[in-house]
Amino acid sequence: MSKIGPAWRVQFRRRREGKTDYRHRLKLLRSGKPRLVVRVSLKNIVAQVIRATPAGDLTLAAAHSKELAKFGWKGHTANTSAAYLVGLLCGYRSLKAGTGECVLDIGMHSPTAGAKVFAALKGALDAGLQIPHGGNILPDEGRLRSECIAQYAAKLKSDDEDAYRSRFSNYLKRGLAPEQLPEHFNQIKQAIVTQHGGRYEGEVRH
Repeated sequence: MSKIGPAWRVQFRRRREGKTDYRHRLKLLRSGKPRLVVRVSLKNIVAQVIRATPAGDLTLAAAHSKELAKFGWKGHTANTSAAYLVGLLCGYRSLKAGTGECVLDIGMHSPTAGAKVFAALKGALDAGLQIPHGGNILPDEGRLRSECIAQYAAKLKSDDEDAYRSRFSNYLKRGLAPEQLPEHFNQIKQAIVTQHGGRYEGEVRH
């Protein structure tokens, strides 16, 4: 006589909440390498290099977009530029901790080319981490430097200064003219690279 019972199994809580894809996580763990975990919220970006152990996950290195203020960053803490800088900072810290190779863990994010999670990946790669990836998923240099925002701000300022001040009020309060974002990005990148003893080349490496 066959057993009688429900044919549907309740998913784990974090899977029901859309926080963890356990099948994908298992594939990453089977690689045997630490994971570069990148998470993006509306206000912040965090990157961590994590090694799985029987006792639980062990964080080897981490960086948070709030830390960018220590280097003088005045831009938004959850845009593509900030994601790159967070990845760069986390990458240097990972190398200092003795971990130079890992795999990318983007969680439940859709793998869209040029997304913020891949900007963080680009930063980690430029720091020197070895991470398998497809070259066509990385944002281009202009996007990393927020050139599109700078161009839009310059046009809006010439067309309607009141709208410009309203649209970019947070930037202006922090003392940053949005049309200067690319130069500001270069300055902050240089500060991060210099602090970690790397060589600054003036532009994002390809």
